Amino acid sequence: MANGIGYDYIIVGAGSAGCVLAARLGEDPSVSVLVLEAGPHDNADFVKAPAAFSYLFRTSRDWNFNTVEQKQANSRSIYWPRGKTLGGSSSINAMIYIRGNAFDYDTWRDVYGCTGWGYSDLLPYFKRSEDNARGASEFHGAGGPLRVENLRHVHALSERFLDAAVAAGHARNLDFNGAAQEGFGQYQVTQKRGKRWSAADAYLHPASKRPNVEVRTDVLVSRLVAREGRITGVEVLVGGVPTTLRAESEVIVAAGAVGTPHLLMRSGIGPAHHLREVGVRVVLDSPGVGQNLSDHPVVPLIWRTKDARVLHDSENALRLVQWQVTGRGPTSSNVAETGGFLRTRSDLPAPDIQWHAAPAEFDNEGLSDPSGRGFTMAPTLVAVNSRGQIRLRNGDPSSAPLIDPDYFSAPEDLDAMVEGLRITLDIASQSPLAKHFDYPVQPRGALRSEDDLREHARRRVQTLYHPVGTAAMGVDEMAVCDLELRVRGIDGLRVVDASVMPVVTRGNTNAPTIAIAERASDLIRGISPL
Repeated sequence: MANGIGYDYIIVGAGSAGCVLAARLGEDPSVSVLVLEAGPHDNADFVKAPAAFSYLFRTSRDWNFNTVEQKQANSRSIYWPRGKTLGGSSSINAMIYIRGNAFDYDTWRDVYGCTGWGYSDLLPYFKRSEDNARGASEFHGAGGPLRVENLRHVHALSERFLDAAVAAGHARNLDFNGAAQEGFGQYQVTQKRGKRWSAADAYLHPASKRPNVEVRTDVLVSRLVAREGRITGVEVLVGGVPTTLRAESEVIVAAGAVGTPHLLMRSGIGPAHHLREVGVRVVLDSPGVGQNLSDHPVVPLIWRTKDARVLHDSENALRLVQWQVTGRGPTSSNVAETGGFLRTRSDLPAPDIQWHAAPAEFDNEGLSDPSGRGFTMAPTLVAVNSRGQIRLRNGDPSSAPLIDPDYFSAPEDLDAMVEGLRITLDIASQSPLAKHFDYPVQPRGALRSEDDLREHARRRVQTLYHPVGTAAMGVDEMAVCDLELRVRGIDGLRVVDASVMPVVTRGNTNAPTIAIAERASDLIRGISPL
């Protein structure tokens, strides 16, 4: 392959989208594919252990980003973990398999002009990617690369959370990815026999066994190489020396909603006025690059439990051996075992709040050791009106970008989150849970008034790890990509990752990113859409 001259396709980033692309494009033995990943291999001990996902935060497998100060969050800078390893964030996430709401994709199509990206267009790709343990059905696939299973361990308190939600008047939902999203239930997860099954496991590792697919780790792409209106390759540093790798067909950037605009802008593709401000030569004035950033903000509430053991009580050698041998036990838990979706107003077209419930004290993104036995309920805003941006700090590839999600800048976002907190407190007051709770840990005191709820939201809001939109597809002047995900205004360059979403989906974004990449692989190959 390539004979040291070039590759047909160079994929920048081995996250979820990059893994899919490598596998699908590499199915053609006449095509050479190079995948470049800035981080190390995914062979760390904690990658496979579901309950240990937060142990990977702020390690070599995490980009370890932080936002700029958030004006509506008490001027705090908020930590953003992002996967920096094979599989990207699918190797460090909580493995929840959620596709979002059909309304999301129909909005892409009907409001943003993204013909071909409606729910009926993407459902076949969700099904093609999926190997659901429940089997094939109208809404699910079996036999695909991505294994999706029921959790092998569900804590008793997680079940009590569901009982409490029903006691509060909410419905049960056995399948958030089926006919309806609303209600409360157990999450399905991207696991195989109780161990993490990342996009690297599903797609990249099998593909890398082919002679026409090459994967390189610990390689940071410093910039895209442009010549006469076309991207012809990438520049990487090898032993501190700049080296150019040539792409005969396309460079596909799949570096995520932070990494993709960061690379585009330091390569001279972005808002011209901003690039000049930081001393980057303008290759293409593309004003939408780095704009339209949105993320799911989450606000945890934590209670001390008085009579129930929690996940942290099971962190011992015996439980670890149980999981290693059988794939069962508390180590197979994804921590956020249960949750749900509701509308905070009856006039909304789809749910705007999602819940994540954990039989553990999960505070400060899991970076803080638990102060005792606790239970966490976290309402998450999934219909986000606030928009932020990614900007360059400078042109240095090793400098982190400036990240500003601008949480709660749209007042209706804070209104919805306050209502989500109210509903959470109501669920917590129901007998199935209340009898196990001793006192609130986060916050320490009671939330009695509207002002209390608003202040708690501002003081404790954090990310749910779902940034999107910073190289959005569409048809207006701010759209970075066309409807085949080609970067508008320059040849030989495509973006395939969560940054192309015009608006964030209602729910965890890993499954949608995989579906986007599945459809993009057909578009790239000239295959008729499913």
